[in-house]
Amino acid sequence: MVDSKRIVYWVWRLSAIAMLGVLGVMLLIDILFAKNFGGAQWLTPFCGMAGIVAFALRNRYRVGGFVAVLTLSLGTSLVIRYTGMDSMPGGAESGALLLLLVGVLRHVEPLRRAVALSVVALAVLMAEANTQSMRQSGLAFSFLLFVGWSTAAGIGSYLRFQQVRRVEAVHAVRRVERLEIARELHDLVAHHITGIVVQAQAARTVAETRPDAVAPALDAIAAAGSEALTSMRRMVTVLRTEDDATRSPGATLADLRLLTERFSAGGPKVAFEIGSGLDDRTLPPEIMTTVHRVLQEALTNVRKHAPRTAWVEASLRRGEGRVLLVVRNFGSGADPRLSKLGGGFGLVGMAERVRALGGSLHAGPTQEGAWEVVAEFPLP
Repeated sequence: MVDSKRIVYWVWRLSAIAMLGVLGVMLLIDILFAKNFGGAQWLTPFCGMAGIVAFALRNRYRVGGFVAVLTLSLGTSLVIRYTGMDSMPGGAESGALLLLLVGVLRHVEPLRRAVALSVVALAVLMAEANTQSMRQSGLAFSFLLFVGWSTAAGIGSYLRFQQVRRVEAVHAVRRVERLEIARELHDLVAHHITGIVVQAQAARTVAETRPDAVAPALDAIAAAGSEALTSMRRMVTVLRTEDDATRSPGATLADLRLLTERFSAGGPKVAFEIGSGLDDRTLPPEIMTTVHRVLQEALTNVRKHAPRTAWVEASLRRGEGRVLLVVRNFGSGADPRLSKLGGGFGLVGMAERVRALGGSLHAGPTQEGAWEVVAEFPLP
């Protein structure tokens, strides 16, 4: 599978370099105009250079750089206007303001602050265009700058809208996963409590005939209570909705093997290895259930996003105080039709589920060209 985040990163970097190149060309044109007009027109290349610097440092000084360029541009417009000289709006200056405006509308919080800055930018651009001594030229430049401002504002608003939708979708997936975790952990706690009640009833019966057998029964009750408390601690801050009484207390290693066998029957072959020292008793039920869900999601992503995968390698191993699930797929070429669809939210939900148990999840390419999903869980 192709690392979509890396592709987006490099596309973003190359587009930023291209924009800097365009601003650089505009700055050279501004210098040529300054040679022709002379006088206060030389202020526009300096504003253009400030705009290029602000654009290059926009991620670090987004609002400060934008306000600085607005101030310099407005000051230059006032100086040129009151000197009464013919002038041309600075191309690099205007271009930098429009590019910075896109980022302001996309990232600056709260929204009313971003809108206020965009309105100020429109006023500054109009002031820049109306420094012309020829009214017709000033009107034409005002129209062009207004169109540019409208385009930049539209792009920034659209990107902000998409970002808000993405954040809301991620939050929705996390809420669903938290509710699912709460439901499963509720079943686990109910399972433990049922065992405690049965053992307590048995201990009471045994105490009437064999008092010496009560101590082991109490030890078993204490152990079951400890397991129940451990599961309950994992429910902190996790909301719960409706319960489903038909759910099982947890998955097993046999369920994991059955999952890989079913996947192999209808897709690429899966080599699944379970390390030594692992069985259904060594892994807590909540971790086993989450391992099953992560494995299922990883295999589903292979079938969905890497249909030409040659084979899949999965392993579940135990280390020092942790258990590690690794799923890798090899020999896959990315389907360009699928790569255009963007990332999904399945791994977002799985990461939320793993973090709820104190673990971590990573998905990305390996140096060998494979794609891997790695989930790590701490053992109690």
